[in-house]
Amino acid sequence: MSRAIDIPAADGTIDAHVFTPGNAAGPLPAVVLFTDIGGLRPCYHEKAQRIADHGYAVLMPNVYYRDATGAVVPEGKSFRDPDVRPTLLAYAAHLTPEAQARDFAALLRCIDSEAEFADGQVGVVGYCMTGAFALRMAAEHPGRVAAAAGFHSARLAEADDPASPVHVVGTIEGRVYLGHADKDELLPPEQIARMDQALADAGVHFTTELYQGAAHGFTAKDAPSYDAAADALHHRRLAMLLDETL
Repeated sequence: MSRAIDIPAADGTIDAHVFTPGNAAGPLPAVVLFTDIGGLRPCYHEKAQRIADHGYAVLMPNVYYRDATGAVVPEGKSFRDPDVRPTLLAYAAHLTPEAQARDFAALLRCIDSEAEFADGQVGVVGYCMTGAFALRMAAEHPGRVAAAAGFHSARLAEADDPASPVHVVGTIEGRVYLGHADKDELLPPEQIARMDQALADAGVHFTTELYQGAAHGFTAKDAPSYDAAADALHHRRLAMLLDETL
């Protein structure tokens, strides 16, 4: 089950969706799901509902609400198409760490005020560029985020990027799980190692796993890189993380 919701935020109104199991009889632990660069679309609605069906209330915001409402990829097109991708990259450029911080606060206020969400700590999961969002939200709200996960994450620890989340993970108190695509050009081995070292130095309880043979975007059913086996494993790992923390 899902419903659309508008969330007041410092930079405008976030259009979002709340997903719950069909048999939900009361408030459930909250999970924030950030989409990949392609934004809101059917495969992410399906993904959010599958997570909810494990016993959670899932909040999926439109990360591009500053520029567009709802789906940003035209029907029949792909976020990888050369006439679509530049628009998405332009929208994504507006998602600075400061903008993300304002959005995190708005999402937590929503969770605190809507009936579907139980009181207490939350989980957060991101994909592709938003794997970094999940880590940053956990770092900025250590008392609220019990679990943060990222799958086929991009650019988590670029050495020359002062805005990289690798610089802020030291404040994370919750559990972290990172499921990496094999031979991912957007997250090469040296960045994986750099993030692992930062998490280890901070004493964060974390797990890093390489999905052997899976390419970047392996959980996105509308991408040519979709890998059904890797996607199924991602759902098992995420369910375990959420079950053990929430």
